[in-house]
Amino acid sequence: MTDKPVLRHPEKARKPDNPSPRKPEWIRVKAPTSAEAAEVRRLMRDKNLHTVCEEAACPNIGECWKHRHATFMILGDTCTRACAFCNVKTGNPKGALDLLEPENLADSVRSMGLKHVVITSVDRDDLDDGGAGQFVACIERIRATSPDCTIEVLTPDFRDKKGAIDRVAAARPDVFNHNLETVPRLYPGIRPGARYFDSLRLLQRVKEVEPSCFTKSGIMVGLGETRAEVLQVMDDMRSAGIDFITIGQYLQPTLKHVAVDRFVTPDEFEDFKKVARSKGFLMVSASPLTRSSHHADRDFAELKAARAALMAG
Repeated sequence: MTDKPVLRHPEKARKPDNPSPRKPEWIRVKAPTSAEAAEVRRLMRDKNLHTVCEEAACPNIGECWKHRHATFMILGDTCTRACAFCNVKTGNPKGALDLLEPENLADSVRSMGLKHVVITSVDRDDLDDGGAGQFVACIERIRATSPDCTIEVLTPDFRDKKGAIDRVAAARPDVFNHNLETVPRLYPGIRPGARYFDSLRLLQRVKEVEPSCFTKSGIMVGLGETRAEVLQVMDDMRSAGIDFITIGQYLQPTLKHVAVDRFVTPDEFEDFKKVARSKGFLMVSASPLTRSSHHADRDFAELKAARAALMAG
């Protein structure tokens, strides 16, 4: 008797298929087939680590892994939320936290020679602190073993986890990222477990706890939002003091996920970029294949330079 295969998204299994339009020519990516990508994959397996590159089916995985860049995903591979856009496995996480994860992560950062590392996680609503303590442990261990490496965190919203945001912010990551993901009107269908203004408040709170920390947030387009709604999100982000905005095209992971409403053209992304800069963001990344952690090391260098230029002026 064979075991039944474990469903990656059991909550979506009985939903009807949602076919998306055919991808346009400007969205073409290469599979991760390089020797460098194989080395990164092997290292992740050896250290029992996960990457959002694989788990979220990121379209840039081939490019990033070829350059030995990876976004580490801590707190396991199973998310307690079930967002309509996300490919990360959903369900009830089993077992205790991996206490060796901070050490294994720090070892990988050191062996890969990373100068900038991005650490994200699944949502862990089952934990008293939402996993904030594990973020802190990872930050502290990397600082101890790779003191010249800058650290960017991409956290969940820590909803109803008192003190969690303050705890991670107080660990002083160089960049604190939390994605709004979409416009508020679409939250009930796209991000039902989250609250738009709670996420904005999180990023505002980071600045209150650690004013020197860069804050960053991103949204996907192509989900049915309007241009006016995107511009309103930009204004909301600036009101919360967010330094860096990313805007990318939503791509449907499987037929059971929400369908792409439309493919936003490169010209429209250029328009978003110009408008965002006019609103005062220190850094803007807007393109069809923009993702939160894509070129994060290069972007961080530009972000620092932009702040320095602003202060000098």
